[in-house]
Amino acid sequence: MTPLQILDAAVTGSAAPRIPIFCNLFDQGAREMNLHPKAYFADGACVAEAQLRMQKRYGYDNVWSLQYVGKEAELLGCKKILFADDGVPNVADFVIGNWDDIGTFEVPSDITQHPAWQSVADCLAILRDEVGATRPICAYVTASTTLPAILMGMDKWMELFLLGPTDLRDELLRKCADFVQQHLAALRAAGANVLVYSTPFGSPYFVSKKIIANTVMPWMQKDLSRGGVADVVYYCGMAPFNEVIDPVFAQLGIRSHYISPLADLAEAKRIINSRGLTCGVIDDIKMIHWSAEETRAEVRRIIDIGKPGGHFLFGNGVMPMAVPEANIRAMLDAAFEFGQLS
Repeated sequence: MTPLQILDAAVTGSAAPRIPIFCNLFDQGAREMNLHPKAYFADGACVAEAQLRMQKRYGYDNVWSLQYVGKEAELLGCKKILFADDGVPNVADFVIGNWDDIGTFEVPSDITQHPAWQSVADCLAILRDEVGATRPICAYVTASTTLPAILMGMDKWMELFLLGPTDLRDELLRKCADFVQQHLAALRAAGANVLVYSTPFGSPYFVSKKIIANTVMPWMQKDLSRGGVADVVYYCGMAPFNEVIDPVFAQLGIRSHYISPLADLAEAKRIINSRGLTCGVIDDIKMIHWSAEETRAEVRRIIDIGKPGGHFLFGNGVMPMAVPEANIRAMLDAAFEFGQLS
């Protein structure tokens, strides 16, 4: 079976030789290509080549088109990204400086015509041609209720989101939802077949369940109203969300859930059961300091919880650059060993 077939079998509960095994390596690509991150991320072909090289070296199932989250801000007018030598690129220019800017802020009518889209398109074209028929090609989409954080800063967005004025908040959210709908459609058309929908505000860790039910959930429904959700993964940026899994099934229809390392995995598996896919996620921040033996033991613990009954995937978060290669290899060797189903 191909990795794409193994993933589908895990979602549906069909027979497969092993569980799906995901490994998310992003900033490591610049090191792989021996380039400074700014030069590396400017070239979608380089990003694709690095993804293919790293997948071949380690043997995990998926590849990624994500370059950095600030790419979405660039598509919406951000003029400057701060590229660290050994860390995650960050937005250095907020599109919305004050509330008055919300009225003049506009979403491009076709984001695929924006110059910042070209590197994404180039990356996905190569990944689609090379592995599109056999492997999960993951793409990243920030939810409308989270997107303003990279457009105006988290402090200003939290103030507007929680305190209002609500008409201004909703005007911005309408524009962001339009972008999310475009973004999802463009990524699918370009070749992505797994869409990781990042919605930290969909976790009770950030806002109350009441706010999620009354404010966040309707906007998530709008984000996802076109194109279906069969290829969508619910992801809250490593924040726990067990308490909202049932509403996500009922109101969004999303079947795949990327469970936080901070959450009770056994509880999540019990809630999801055979309705969809439980993704057990290792705490790769702790992997910075773990030994290979500690990493292996944690992989086994996660898989021992999640594998019984099927409908399970093993993965990691956003692998920090500081994680030793020995621990990445130990993680994946253990996942393949303990993830066998037949």
